[in-house]
Amino acid sequence: MKNDSTLRWGLLSTARINRALIPPIRKSKRSRLLAVASRSQASAEEFAQKWQIQRIHTSYESMLADPAIDVIYNPLPNSLHAEWCIKAVQAGKHVLCEKPLAISLAEVDALRAASAQTGKVITEALMYRHHPQTLKVKEIIDSGAIGKIRLIRGAFTYIASRPNNVRFDPTLGGGSIWDVGCYPISYTRAMVGFEPEEVFGWQTISPAGVDSHFVGQMRFPGNTYAQFDSSFITPYAPFVEIIGDQGTLFIPKPFVPGKNEKIILKQGDHSQTIRIQGPDLYQGEVADIEDAILLGKQPRVTLEDSRNNTAVILALLESAHLGHPIRPIYN
Repeated sequence: MKNDSTLRWGLLSTARINRALIPPIRKSKRSRLLAVASRSQASAEEFAQKWQIQRIHTSYESMLADPAIDVIYNPLPNSLHAEWCIKAVQAGKHVLCEKPLAISLAEVDALRAASAQTGKVITEALMYRHHPQTLKVKEIIDSGAIGKIRLIRGAFTYIASRPNNVRFDPTLGGGSIWDVGCYPISYTRAMVGFEPEEVFGWQTISPAGVDSHFVGQMRFPGNTYAQFDSSFITPYAPFVEIIGDQGTLFIPKPFVPGKNEKIILKQGDHSQTIRIQGPDLYQGEVADIEDAILLGKQPRVTLEDSRNNTAVILALLESAHLGHPIRPIYN
């Protein structure tokens, strides 16, 4: 547990997603954004000037060696997440890692071992998990208002058109299921409260060799089922619908909720719109890792949770390749 009440952050690269995390870090009284790293000095200087960041590092190794840094945000391409998270904790830093935490079970297990050996926090940046809307949906489910969950439908799709997009690079852990499919999968697992026993998947393969569109099904204990799709080739359309034997919940913006959202609860002929106020979307994950480091609390997204989500994704990909249902490999 850290005694100092202010955590000093370093951004491991100049990735676009940094723009979402910088404001929440700066709004927090327990955090300070201190440095950014890039393998290009020009890129580091440009980014630091634009965002008024005090320090630059011209290599990732240099940032990890900086004794002034307490926490690393890792937004590198998917295939580099585990490697640099492990290097960071071994250098004495805590890590908030962009999703997906890793792309193999061996990587997640290595991350868990490194965290246990060093005593440093590693947690996956699934920002929606901390938002009041997500917590409210879970509260409604646990209250019994929609009865036993029978089916969950979800999607996270968008058209990826940027040239040289790393999301299409198989060597960097590309594919729609890793990029956005991880959201409806993790959302469903969190709401059901159990792990799927069996999964089945179909995929459309891009010319580069990754899934550009993935459709999956999951079977949970007690005859609860889920269906989802993720895509780089269909229009933006995120949603989740949770169907129980006594009612339904519809969440129009489950994964990127704003400050004023709504969910719709239907019970028989009665329909109720529930409005939910929330902070900036990424504020919750910053506060969560602050609590873990400064107060010794368990992160909301644990390494076991991340491992199980990874296991489900890998099983879905295997199913799509082999053409039959697969049982995920858990601990």
